[in-house]
Amino acid sequence: MFSFLLKKFSGRHHRKYVEKCRPVVARINEFERQYQSLTDEQLRAKTDEFRARIKQGETLDQILPEAFAAVKNAARRMVGRPVIVCDHELTWDMVHFDVQLIGGITLHEGRIAEMATGEGKTLVATLPLYLNALTSRNSQLVTVNDYLARRDSEWMGHLYSFLGISVGCIQQQMHSELRREMYNRDITYGTASEFGFDYLRDNGMATRKEDQVQRDHFYCIVDEIDSILVDEARTPLIISGPAPIEREQPFTRLKPGVEQLVSAQLRLINHLIKDAADLLAKPDLTPEEKQAAAMKMLQVKLGMPKNKQLLRLQENPEWRKLLDKTDVEMHSDFNKDEMYKYKEELFFVIDEKNHQADLTEPGRLKLRPDDPDAFVLPDLATIFIDIEKDHTKTPEQKEQAKRDAQSRYEVVSEDIHALSQLLRAYSLYERDVEYVVQEGKVIIVDENTGRIMSGRRWSDGLHQAVEAKENVTIERETRTYATVTIQNYFRMYEKLAGMTGTAETEATEFHEIYRLSVTQIPTNQPCIRVDKNDSIFKTRRDKYAAVVKQIQEAQTRGQPVLVGTVTVEQSEVLSRMLKRAGVIHTVLNAKFHQQEAEIVTRAGQRGSVTIATNMAGRGTDIKLGEGVRALGGLLVVGTERHESRRIDRQLRGRCSRQGDPGMTKFFLSLEDDLMRLFLQGNLASKIMEGAMQEGEELEHRWLNHSIESAQKKVEQQNFSIRKRLLQYDDVLNKQREVIYGIRNGALHSERPKDIIFEMIEDELASRLEKAGFGEKSGVTRENLESLVGWLNSHFPVSAKVDELADRRDFDALLKELVERIAKAYALKESVEDPAALGGLERYIVINAIDHHWQEHLTEMEELRRSIGLRSYGQKDPLSEYKGEAFTFFEELMNNVRLQICTSLFRSATNRDAFENLFAILSRSARLQGPAAAPTALAAAAGQTAPADAAPAAPAEEIKLPSVTIRRETPKVGRNDPCPCGSGKKYKNCHGAA
Repeated sequence: MFSFLLKKFSGRHHRKYVEKCRPVVARINEFERQYQSLTDEQLRAKTDEFRARIKQGETLDQILPEAFAAVKNAARRMVGRPVIVCDHELTWDMVHFDVQLIGGITLHEGRIAEMATGEGKTLVATLPLYLNALTSRNSQLVTVNDYLARRDSEWMGHLYSFLGISVGCIQQQMHSELRREMYNRDITYGTASEFGFDYLRDNGMATRKEDQVQRDHFYCIVDEIDSILVDEARTPLIISGPAPIEREQPFTRLKPGVEQLVSAQLRLINHLIKDAADLLAKPDLTPEEKQAAAMKMLQVKLGMPKNKQLLRLQENPEWRKLLDKTDVEMHSDFNKDEMYKYKEELFFVIDEKNHQADLTEPGRLKLRPDDPDAFVLPDLATIFIDIEKDHTKTPEQKEQAKRDAQSRYEVVSEDIHALSQLLRAYSLYERDVEYVVQEGKVIIVDENTGRIMSGRRWSDGLHQAVEAKENVTIERETRTYATVTIQNYFRMYEKLAGMTGTAETEATEFHEIYRLSVTQIPTNQPCIRVDKNDSIFKTRRDKYAAVVKQIQEAQTRGQPVLVGTVTVEQSEVLSRMLKRAGVIHTVLNAKFHQQEAEIVTRAGQRGSVTIATNMAGRGTDIKLGEGVRALGGLLVVGTERHESRRIDRQLRGRCSRQGDPGMTKFFLSLEDDLMRLFLQGNLASKIMEGAMQEGEELEHRWLNHSIESAQKKVEQQNFSIRKRLLQYDDVLNKQREVIYGIRNGALHSERPKDIIFEMIEDELASRLEKAGFGEKSGVTRENLESLVGWLNSHFPVSAKVDELADRRDFDALLKELVERIAKAYALKESVEDPAALGGLERYIVINAIDHHWQEHLTEMEELRRSIGLRSYGQKDPLSEYKGEAFTFFEELMNNVRLQICTSLFRSATNRDAFENLFAILSRSARLQGPAAAPTALAAAAGQTAPADAAPAAPAEEIKLPSVTIRRETPKVGRNDPCPCGSGKKYKNCHGAA
């Protein structure tokens, strides 16, 4: 009864929204009937009419019924016409249904439209994209891969072109000029990664505004939004380059030791599991022997949880229950000392849930038998104190000792880190599961999509560790140049919408992170798919045997079968079994992703069998072949439940499009990762205690609910992780907005002089405050000398200690110093090439930002990795991270300002300008005399002085540094106009003796 009531009220808000849209749909259809009397030219002229009305003040909502009607009428006129899509000729046969009009309204309002597979989401997107493109701002559609972006842009492009709207498509390896052209069109198709990387290149790497390709972030529809904004969003977009080589990577050197350690662990595990099996096989097993066997099984679970003999023992319900009970008891606080003792009998311990592998003391001794302190990080603070106390050493020897200690610390920490990553690579990362090896490269496989992620690398040295394991070329560690998360990129859009077949299960995440609500759009034809109960078996072997039997029966009838697997390995295992059974089939996994759309398209033909990773071919319709409807439609078989219910729903949704028949069924085993790791152990034990025999099939709808409840727990856990990661990235995102804002200001300004002088003023104010100006205590002589030394070493202002000693008005002094620097810069401007001066100023700003921003990103990555340790001190890592990040950002801005101050008078548009300015400043110095702080004159050739450095003692005679100058233009003649701009001849002005 309770379940009936829930179903009665569930989805009520979706139905209310659909009813609210019905009158708008009626108006659209009325306008569309009126447009049927127009000529093609008159209909095309509607686009210009709509644009003119928008410029006059009408809103998009007011124009929506007429604009949607124009698109629908254009689609109707195109019916029967041949169109070229990806070099294939198709016949246009699509006109918008009413439910598709509702979907279009939903997308225009910035919602997520959940529409079942085959409901024509590609056509639905044309409605809001056309409407929003009328604003003359770039509207975008994001798809899951390059093929779909090209296909949809070419396919729907015929409709847009009919209405006079331009459409473009962004593809990998596309030249920047062509990219800019595509973004300048009304509508642009592409993938999330291409849009994101273009944003990073535009804002973090472009050195001229002409190099930027994107326009503003106005309106975007994300196709398969759950895949892109949830699954792909866990990995940030990173543009990186080779890091400077400081020392040889340790992975190759450490690999043999780790291999020996893993082999030793395997021998130990085999010995333990054999002892446990022998004990459990005894007919007169005592309680002590039973407990000893349980502890040995627990040790095997800790050291190698996927050990096949252990999984075999757990098929016995009594032994599985015993292991689960022992595991719970030993992890209690009461038994933690004893648990530690059992762990220390292994060489390393694996935490499968958290993907961690930790060395034990025996493991450390086996790796470094000759060095007991090999895994102990030196205490640098104590070492430095001891060095300072050692009065027998000279200052130079002390510095050398500190450098040696620092070097030792870096080597030990790098070795510890590399060993940890190698251990993870060998014990947790399996080939053809987490990654594949193609053309001598390790390529990551996305666990949700099953697609290879070309160009992506695991961070923190893990990728190098896997490369060492697979004996392929170990690529250099990379350094981040620019990065942004998918979440923060898409949150920049003024209006964001999405469409997918499965979004309701992630509705909370979409609302909390993107402020997007999910609306379920009814199907055009009732869905008649039959979802069978899950079948559960004891072992994977039994499960696969049942799957093969089901496939054989379906193929005998001629019914097409689509088999969904979670990993590449599973698809290949099942393929081998089908070959032995004589079943002709096609395999589609991460190794053959380029052909996925073509393979999936044929999956509905009579008698076909297609094995695919769960997400393969997403976005491609499976149309039933001739006579297949009578056979029951497409049969979808799932070989394992995914951690997310949404992925399972996606697989189910592959069949029964547009009212087609179809059936889905999942086959599970108690050895599956979800069942083994996340289903409650006591439930699994109870299932098997009910006399479940090998080969026996268990099926009941209550079991479906139990599995779904386990999936919900995992979903909540994963959402919490993603949300926490986003909270960390939000801190960096605010910093990125500030930096990119300054950078873009410099790029788009003809003369970034104002930005430079803002930075100079901020730096001067900071240094005046540090010197003590504006404080009641006043300024000390030492601070004043340090300030004057810094001023004269960076700017030709000839500041004197005596003239600043009695100054008390902070604001007046700051204003005066800025004016003096501006006056000196005006002199510099007079001798520079006016056409090139803007470029020089732009270079000064951008070079300072880029250099320090890249270093800042590296520091933030290291901070993010280490901040979690502060939880051991009862501190919130996120709060600590925010505080540290703010300090790091202040330091970043200080460094940027300092470099701008340093570079301003040490750079020139050409050598001739440099020489003339130097001559003028030299003449000014001789006129001022030695009290004018001569360091200012050597600014162009000198080194940056430290902020707290004391000024050089006044010399009796100004000695300029020797500078070798190669003249590319003639030197200023005595009778030529003076470069300072006075209008006098050079000999009568700065050239006077």
